Amino acid sequence: MNTSLTVVLGIVAILFPLFIGRLVWQRFDHYFGKNDQAYMDTLEYFLKKLAFTILVAFILLWLGMSLVFHGNAA
Repeated sequence: MNTSLTVVLGIVAILFPLFIGRLVWQRFDHYFGKNDQAYMDTLEYFLKKLAFTILVAFILLWLGMSLVFHGNAA
């Protein structure tokens, strides 16, 4: 693969999980918040939200990087 194409795809593979992680963070309350403000203000809820967002972003980053650099070990 061309080096400049690898760089561009690598940047996209890094930025894509950031955008998706931001969407997950924003929509987490809608899906898992149970419309209970007292529950959503707890440390337990915040840690679940943080862990789920990091997990999704890391999985997407891992998949993106493995797709970009698959077969580039020359």
